[in-house]
Amino acid sequence: MAVLLLVGATGLVGQSVLRQALADSRVTKVVAVTRKPLPPQPRLENPVVDFDALPADAPWWQVDGGICTLGTTMRQAGSHQAFRKVDVDYPLAVAKLLRQYGAQRFAFNSSIGADPKARAFYMRIKGEVEQKLIACGFPSLTLVRPSAILGPRKPHRAWEARTIRAFHSLRPVLPRHYRVVPADKIAKALLEAAISAPAGVQVVESERL
Repeated sequence: MAVLLLVGATGLVGQSVLRQALADSRVTKVVAVTRKPLPPQPRLENPVVDFDALPADAPWWQVDGGICTLGTTMRQAGSHQAFRKVDVDYPLAVAKLLRQYGAQRFAFNSSIGADPKARAFYMRIKGEVEQKLIACGFPSLTLVRPSAILGPRKPHRAWEARTIRAFHSLRPVLPRHYRVVPADKIAKALLEAAISAPAGVQVVESERL
């Protein structure tokens, strides 16, 4: 039985993680840390926080495993600095507190091509945060690297929908590594990792989802 902490519960993948975790008999409680309150549900604890001032003394940091699906886009963030705050600073702050309180497992939703030396800013940032998470020293750390993510987003992103349609049309000729991945499959991999991943650093590439 596991108590899990989730950040990013209002996003596409995070919503699916929350649904699956609350339906999983192995999970006794989900602590979903959000900016705005979620609808009450059995076995859900929902601390509402300011991610720029996380309460380091809160007792709900003491969990078995953590899952992070936090992320934004350059269009939403508006600048490289704001993007870095959401995709690097916040996940790292959460991870450090979880490790401080004894969490044994951490699962992070990263990206295909994550590499701190990548030329593309997005993949370089994802690679950077991966390296920083590894340095946190979790007994078990899982980095999930999906390609384009399939699922209904709110608000609707027209440009992303067009990109996913293009990926679908090319599916017969695309290598598995680049195929669109349903959000539910990513969520399942993250949840399994937070509950039962073995010791060490595990990297789940897109073709395994």
